[in-house]
Amino acid sequence: MKELLMGNEAVACGALAAGVQVVAGYPGTPSTEALETVAKRRPEGVYVEWSINEKAGAEVAAGAAYAGARSMVTMKQMGLNVASDPVMCVNYVGVKGGMVIYVADDPGPISSQTEQDTRSWGQFAKIPVLDCTSPEQAFEQVQYAFELSEAKGMPVILRSTTRVCHACAVVDVPEFVSPKPVEGFVKDPKWVIFPGLSYQNKKKIFKRESELAKLFSENGKNPVTGSGKTGIACGGISAAYVADAIRGHEDQFTVFNVTAPYPFPVQAAKAFLDQVDKVLVFEELDPYIEDHLAAMGADVIGKRSGDVPEAGELSAVKVAGMISAKTGIALDLKAADLPEAPALPVRPPVLCAGCPHRGAFYAVKKAMKGRKFIALGDIGCYTLGNAMPLDMVDTCLCMGAGVTMAQGLNHVDPSTVNFAFIGDSTFFASGITGAVNGVYNQADIVLAILDNSTTAMTGHQPHPGTGVTMMGERVKPVSIEAVLRGAGVTSVRTVDPLNLGEAVSAIQAAADEKGVRALIFKSPCIAIVPKEKTAKVDQDACIGCRRCISELGCPAITMIETADGKKADIDPALCTGCGLCNQICPKHCMEVIR
Repeated sequence: MKELLMGNEAVACGALAAGVQVVAGYPGTPSTEALETVAKRRPEGVYVEWSINEKAGAEVAAGAAYAGARSMVTMKQMGLNVASDPVMCVNYVGVKGGMVIYVADDPGPISSQTEQDTRSWGQFAKIPVLDCTSPEQAFEQVQYAFELSEAKGMPVILRSTTRVCHACAVVDVPEFVSPKPVEGFVKDPKWVIFPGLSYQNKKKIFKRESELAKLFSENGKNPVTGSGKTGIACGGISAAYVADAIRGHEDQFTVFNVTAPYPFPVQAAKAFLDQVDKVLVFEELDPYIEDHLAAMGADVIGKRSGDVPEAGELSAVKVAGMISAKTGIALDLKAADLPEAPALPVRPPVLCAGCPHRGAFYAVKKAMKGRKFIALGDIGCYTLGNAMPLDMVDTCLCMGAGVTMAQGLNHVDPSTVNFAFIGDSTFFASGITGAVNGVYNQADIVLAILDNSTTAMTGHQPHPGTGVTMMGERVKPVSIEAVLRGAGVTSVRTVDPLNLGEAVSAIQAAADEKGVRALIFKSPCIAIVPKEKTAKVDQDACIGCRRCISELGCPAITMIETADGKKADIDPALCTGCGLCNQICPKHCMEVIR
């Protein structure tokens, strides 16, 4: 049946059509919907889970593949770094059932710390990479990835990018059936990665690289189309941009669409270069195709020549402009032809109105006034605590790094109180290791866990602390406090961050202690609880001091002109009635109402 599918949904449906049996992953934009779609649409016999991080997810998928099942692990490009330990090794050991590693890259980067190109990562790991140009192709590519994985006994990376992940197209989706029974795990020395075996398998991987490069040149996965003397090499979403840019002028170009970029299809590339006089390359992230063509002796117009932007996303209009500028060919697509987009309101990144993280940050700031402290942030909604007026994120590196970076700072400057802020989901993903490291190495830090009972930033996925799995099963929640105490943290306080007095007292007590001590700021994300309250300002009592705005930065509070001058006002559509503003108001003129 034909359905309108988002790119990530197409990956999921393609995997189900291919008979995938186990799917694991960790949420991260732009990849998240792939696993969520498997969970919603899976037939009987398909297991799916949000793993605690990408490394765990990759290992779950590898175990299933060892038993002969088709498996998939999903993640964004930053997660591939977390998963790299098992992924690099499983390539040496091999698989029995097909194993697909779905990675969504984020040019821009729109919602990531860095740009990172999975094509280059795949080359580094010597794992074949397939690249998606569109949702339709993603549906087909994931099925081919399973076939290739099983045929060669190796994992295969399916790579996508933001615009493919979130674009929609009509796909002919079959009815999903339960996966076929598998043989199960069969004991064999080949599953144990001893050095001698790795040495022998490294030779096989090198041999396989040449075989796959030849296969990718001959099997139509990297088509060369057209007969023009101006050559355009492209891949992924850039191929769609090129198609739009040259529409109506295709006869003047020869296009090399690299959808299976690693191992690089040298023979197909040579056929392309032999056919053209000039070569332009359009690709996002790394100059991957460009470097391979340059290594073959081609004089390439691309990122290295300074003609294509080295960072950020491309578009059909940008590509058309660059083609016209470098070839003199007048194309139909021009920026001026497109309707002018309306100006968007200026919205600086800020925590939601009523977000409990605001209370936690403010309480630490208030409690530590006059004392030397550093606020180490982490990856999640709470990274937005860096915005004024809170200004409470001094560092942010990667998932879980705040906990261990605080220890490094402490070892250099013991006179500073180091607060390591981390969310509940991130704590399970990569904070536990840092907590244990701190206890073992006698670090002196305050571990501040912002527990809002969900994985908020990526769409409120469950985690071990929520008591529900991705398949909807009710399970016993994993207690963060019990985990910390089990690891040897003897001072653990759980407080409500929206109770300012209680939170400040707890923070001051923790700051005066030594060793690894923990504060759990526990209050649910406002997006997962029904809105029952709001607040309103008694403007007769308001003195217009702006303290509620200048200290909290809550987007629900504004100043309005009244007959007695400017007064605070609360937008009831945004306000959740958390009451934090009333606690800092010198006149306590914000009344919480139901």
